[in-house]
Amino acid sequence: MKKNFTLSQKVLLLILSCIVFTIVFSFFFLHFLYKDLYLKSIRESVIYQGERTASHYHYGTLSKEIIEKIHWYNIVSEYEIIVVDNLDELSTYFPYKVDYKALVNRHDRKQLEQGKYVMKEGYVKEFEREIIGAVFPIMGETGLIGFVYIYVPLAALQEVFQGSLPILILTGTLFFLLLVLVVNRIRQSLFQPLTEIQQFSQEVSKGNYSSRLPVRGNDEIGQLARAFNKMSSSLEEQDIRKKEFLSNVVHELRTPLTYISGYAQALKQQIYSSPEEAQQYLNTIDKETDRLKKLIHDLVDLDHLQETMYMLNKEPIAVAQLLLDTLQLFDIHIGEKKLRTEVNFQEDLIIDGDSKRIQQVMYNVIDNAIKYSCEGGLLGIHLTAENNEMVLQVTNQGIGIQEADLERIGERFFRTDKARSRATGGTGLGLSIVKEIIRLHGGTFSIRSETPEETAVTIRLPLLADPAV
Repeated sequence: MKKNFTLSQKVLLLILSCIVFTIVFSFFFLHFLYKDLYLKSIRESVIYQGERTASHYHYGTLSKEIIEKIHWYNIVSEYEIIVVDNLDELSTYFPYKVDYKALVNRHDRKQLEQGKYVMKEGYVKEFEREIIGAVFPIMGETGLIGFVYIYVPLAALQEVFQGSLPILILTGTLFFLLLVLVVNRIRQSLFQPLTEIQQFSQEVSKGNYSSRLPVRGNDEIGQLARAFNKMSSSLEEQDIRKKEFLSNVVHELRTPLTYISGYAQALKQQIYSSPEEAQQYLNTIDKETDRLKKLIHDLVDLDHLQETMYMLNKEPIAVAQLLLDTLQLFDIHIGEKKLRTEVNFQEDLIIDGDSKRIQQVMYNVIDNAIKYSCEGGLLGIHLTAENNEMVLQVTNQGIGIQEADLERIGERFFRTDKARSRATGGTGLGLSIVKEIIRLHGGTFSIRSETPEETAVTIRLPLLADPAV
């Protein structure tokens, strides 16, 4: 069965593998330095010393005085030098085998007779050490007159390594353990937050949006934790709004359905005292049915506007004319409430937009302003231009809006005055639709209520750059 490693385990294995590789590489590198560099320098030194020694006797004989000088050189030098007249005598002065073989074999003799030196290196059992040496021929005027054998033991270097080996092992072990502790601490500091993020994600996937991640720094992990906390907070807000939305939908649907069902049962069972009362029941059913239809229509319309693929049917719009046509639809309502109007239009404003949707915005804003105006109040409608933008401001005098409610204006089903919601006949979706339409046109929507009696809605939309187009 294949074992699956976690990311933390993989990183730990990777780091430990790098440490082990570094140690092994260091060992082989030291071995390379010893075998290829140090031994090479010893060989070169042996050859140099041997050739130099042999060159002193090219034109002479091996006198007793020369041999004594060689013995003295052996005392003051790390090298061992043996000088003999013939190779047979060499075995007397050096009666040992190198790597369990004779010092000079038949092939070596042929090379020496040709005036070439012979390298001899290997393990000498009697010395219990490695040696590096070479045999050099001494050439005279008449031919070979002798041989020089120079060698150097390598035991001193090995003994240094052997003596320091326990220290190296102890130091290396302590260093390795220290590295493991440091790496493990780094791994925990790096992957503990990731483990917390994983657990946090599982909680979020279960619908628990209230938990938050601890932020321990400003590094990438800290920024990721902040991003997850922000995401969780946003999801929590959306979840709250979704629950409120469902609750509001259920409430909004239950009320008209209750009316329809109740009055329908009353008519079915003939629980009424007069034909006029029965007609009143029918009127109520019809009114609630229309209200239900409008609610469903507004919900569908709002969801349609919020789709990412929704496209506007844009065309150049003379805003003043469209606003004037929309305002005329409310002449009767304005008259019923005896409202005073203050109208100020800048007639040459042209925008690029969907005329039906823009008129829907105007209708909703003016309709709300009239509904929530007090009788005999002032209704102001101003259309001006400012900084390449069309500015439509609608003000009314009536029920003001509390400051705490201003930020929630435009949320689905949100009403500032729930007691009057049925009297005004609203669904609580009108301004949500308005805000979406304005957003799709690249504009802004704002509302303020500076005094308890006055409310102002301001809509800004970009003007068409070249009206002639």
